[in-house]
Amino acid sequence: MIKMTSMSVLRSVLILLCLPPLSQAIDFPGEKSDWHGFTRHDFLVNGKSVVVVSPDEPAAGLPWVWHGEFFGHKPKPDIALLEKGYHIVYMKIQGLLGAPVAVKYWDRLYSELRNQYGFAPKVALVGLSRGGLYCMNWAIANPAKVSCIYNDAAVCDFKSWPGGRGNGKGSASEWQRVLKVYEFETEKQALEYSGNPVDNLKPLAEAKVPLLHVYGDADQVVPWDENTGVVAKRYKALGGSIQLIGKPGVGHHPHGLEDSTPIIEFILKARYR
Repeated sequence: MIKMTSMSVLRSVLILLCLPPLSQAIDFPGEKSDWHGFTRHDFLVNGKSVVVVSPDEPAAGLPWVWHGEFFGHKPKPDIALLEKGYHIVYMKIQGLLGAPVAVKYWDRLYSELRNQYGFAPKVALVGLSRGGLYCMNWAIANPAKVSCIYNDAAVCDFKSWPGGRGNGKGSASEWQRVLKVYEFETEKQALEYSGNPVDNLKPLAEAKVPLLHVYGDADQVVPWDENTGVVAKRYKALGGSIQLIGKPGVGHHPHGLEDSTPIIEFILKARYR
């Protein structure tokens, strides 16, 4: 039988009192469904469809992860973070390619989740492929609201994809979409545009936002050297922190890592930076 002194009992009580309590589960509006054993909520914010997946036991401070695109693809990191008490968030604005109008929609959702539901002031962003444009552009406009960015085969310059002005295949239809949603009057304006993520990394570096880029070195859709490679070189020159995980011989697919541990640890570590 273990005997405890009055001092050890007092110490144990103080430790318990100092531990942050778990947050209460949030009752979001809209439809509820199952997502890998967790509760998925679908509702509207500013007229746009939003998905929030809730953990069974929300962590103190309500940390969260926000996907730029392709929510649900390669979900292992999300599932692991849900088990750690994170919420997972996605806004369905697929055709806006990170344009200024997309940044405004994200501003509205951030405000809703922060002010209405008490989500953490800093969010971890996940930019998969074209989702990189959403995450990077919003983060550059709101660096103090970002804990970290995990980019995977991410588009960081629309001249590379969908523009195809480098070594990539490009996409003629998506290039026309860029001209439309960014409100360029001519293609020349788009090619002279200096508002791509690769051009505007200084705010992120000054805010000390850590980046993790996973990429395939044989990617012919979103060439890594025109996107991740440029970001890495310029971010390091600005004093920013960026971790690179290259996948030899891998193209644009498959995304993610067979072992998601580096992704999960990166996001967890950045929460308290």
